[in-house]
Amino acid sequence: MDFTPSEAEALERILRWRRDVRHFRPEPIDEARIERLRHAMELAPSVGNSRPWRVIRVDDMALRRAVHDNFQQANAQAAQSYDAQKRADYDRLKLAGLDAAPLQLAVFTVTDPEQGHGLGRRTMPETLQASTAMAIYTLWLTARADNLGVGMVSILDPHAIERLLAVPQDWVFSAWLCIGTPEFTDDTPLLHRAGWQGNTAHPWERR
Repeated sequence: MDFTPSEAEALERILRWRRDVRHFRPEPIDEARIERLRHAMELAPSVGNSRPWRVIRVDDMALRRAVHDNFQQANAQAAQSYDAQKRADYDRLKLAGLDAAPLQLAVFTVTDPEQGHGLGRRTMPETLQASTAMAIYTLWLTARADNLGVGMVSILDPHAIERLLAVPQDWVFSAWLCIGTPEFTDDTPLLHRAGWQGNTAHPWERR
């Protein structure tokens, strides 16, 4: 089917207002909206139709506290890699929404799924992780279109998360997603606003 210019403009607005959210309101998300997010991931492309992503919805508060502890330890270690002013800048950043996000998902990638029968990944097995990333981004844009925010927590010990959730050995941790209603919306990334790092445009090369 063909899409209209207004639909293309709507997509551009969603892309522009898609932000990595760290400030959430704590009210729960309706189950129907959560189901739409799950369905959106099922629409994502994957190498050889392997569909390597596996998702655990983590509601247990003890598990969430353990993940938050993991984050605090990893964050403290990361902070030590900066000196002087950059360390002070780092310490002022809010880098996770683990304290308030009502929906939290642990996303894993199966290292050699039976699905797809190896098609397209023999020489580039990293395409499995790329497939999971595309599924996450599909969920992310769907959430934004439904006025929800998503934040990806990357300051974690991945092996500790795998042990904590007792996942199979062939599941590799890919992302921890915090999802909920944002405290505020913004078309400017928080790292821009905090003066940490702006976007650098990289023009396409032609050869």
